[in-house]
Amino acid sequence: MKKRILFAFAALALAGCASSAPPSNIADACAILDEKSRWEDHVFDAARDWQVSPGVILAFIRQESSFRRDARPKDRDGRLLSSAYGYSQALDGTWADYEKARGGAKRKNFGDSADFIGWYLDQISRRTGLSKTDARNLYLAYHEGPAGFQRRTYSSKPWLGEVASRVSSQAAIYDGQLRRCEARQMRKLASN
Repeated sequence: MKKRILFAFAALALAGCASSAPPSNIADACAILDEKSRWEDHVFDAARDWQVSPGVILAFIRQESSFRRDARPKDRDGRLLSSAYGYSQALDGTWADYEKARGGAKRKNFGDSADFIGWYLDQISRRTGLSKTDARNLYLAYHEGPAGFQRRTYSSKPWLGEVASRVSSQAAIYDGQLRRCEARQMRKLASN
């Protein structure tokens, strides 16, 4: 009897780990949302609520955490570099502002992180005047903060411009993939 209970707990623990693992194919938005089906509503809800493309949300999460819910930036010696944490790599202070505005939320929760990205991009757009379709500059402002973006702190970091360009390209790729898989799903529904 004790062995059965122990086995059941072990199975539950493994199931919990499996559900929080990153998607196996992070290059394909349709594959991500097929594998992590509960994420789809979160991504599209945040995109609708904040008028940001779902591809931008996914591309930011890919860049910030590689879809790892417990991601933390560390140096080569394993020391933490900042308070950034979770899918969105939100800093403590920025996350606290989000919680005040939106209620309780957890950085390890994918839905909360997707909503945070939409909310923060909305804040950035309001403060800087950036278009919500300008993924490259939105990423620079996301990374540097709105005030840092306005001071152009990114200009002393050429590597960051390259990262922002990759994020922008990835967002466009994800949005194109999502349009194709949505069309595929509509064709399937029509044929049934």
